[in-house]
Amino acid sequence: MKQIIYESYLELLHLNEQKADSIQSLFGIYLNKDEPLDLLPGNMTSIHVIQCIGDHEPINHKGISRTMMISKANITKVTRKLQEDGLIRAVKLNDNKKEVYYKLTPEGRKVHDMHMKLHNEKKRAFMNMIEAFSVEEQRTIASFLEKMTESIRHEHGQL
Repeated sequence: MKQIIYESYLELLHLNEQKADSIQSLFGIYLNKDEPLDLLPGNMTSIHVIQCIGDHEPINHKGISRTMMISKANITKVTRKLQEDGLIRAVKLNDNKKEVYYKLTPEGRKVHDMHMKLHNEKKRAFMNMIEAFSVEEQRTIASFLEKMTESIRHEHGQL
């Protein structure tokens, strides 16, 4: 049974990687033909940074790093690219002229909204699928996922 679970886990990881490698196809069904996006970020981390900024704007570098549990160096790299692409902009607030905060541009807002539609659709599908399991089975699944998440965070030094 352990081997079967492990093989299923590996297949899940590979399918997720394949899906993440194809951002355009992942978001393709949400692209509005009347209002096309000029640029879609090339990786899921960038899209998740856009989501974080859109959900918490204005938000500073430290806030993004803390919320997403990603290193500040990685956030610097991603925000620089997103600014170059015109998806976010850096602003300074009136009460703090030193600290840089980020906000979405109109194009960044389109990416954010599209990502939220995708999340909502995936959540509905997941909730429908998980209903096939008893409450006790759901507890076991939740426990397993918590332990997997903890293990992965530990591997990446995020604990």
